[in-house]
Order: sequence, then C-alpha cells, then structure tokens
Amino acid sequence: ARRAEMDQEAHAAQAEREQGAQDHAAVGRADQGAAQDKDAELKRIFTPVAAELTANEEKIVGEFAAVQGKPTDVGGYYHPDDTKAFAALRPSTTFNGILAAV
Repeated sequence: ARRAEMDQEAHAAQAEREQGAQDHAAVGRADQGAAQDKDAELKRIFTPVAAELTANEEKIVGEFAAVQGKPTDVGGYYHPDDTKAFAALRPSTTFNGILAAV
C-alpha cells in the first residue's frame, strides 16, 4: 500500500512540474509574440495576452495545482465523455478565459 502511495505522490509531483513548464511556455510564447516587431498584428494580439498571463500566473498555477494527483472521472478510458474530458483537461478557468479572448 505504501508503494502505491509513493508512486501516486511521485506521479502527482511529475504532473505538477510538467503543468508548470507548460504554463511557463505559454507565458513565454505570449511574451515573444508581444516583444517582436516584425508583425504588428501579432504584437497587437499577444501584448494583452502576455500581460494577462503574467498578471495571473500565480492564480493559474494554483488552479492547475489544485487538481493534480486527484482521480478524475472522464466517463471512460476508451470512450471518454467529451464534456467531462474537456473540463478535466482544462482546469484553469483563468487561463481558459485569457485564451478565449484571442
């Protein structure tokens, strides 16, 4: 039982590190789009996105961390329910809202 618990803790820690890396990658890409000067339209789109992601980074990371390591019902392994899977794979309402504005 302890071995399974340790495996679950290790998996949760790895998932949190990966999610943190993905969050930082999204912020970095938005920053790059905002900082470049070759395409004014991209700059116009990404400047507010980069600002919102940076301003809300702590909140976004917290929303992702809150769901790590917990079982999630997606309605089945081979034939998941689209609505449940969509919600499970996009747990940060803050992040989703920023991206929806693009």
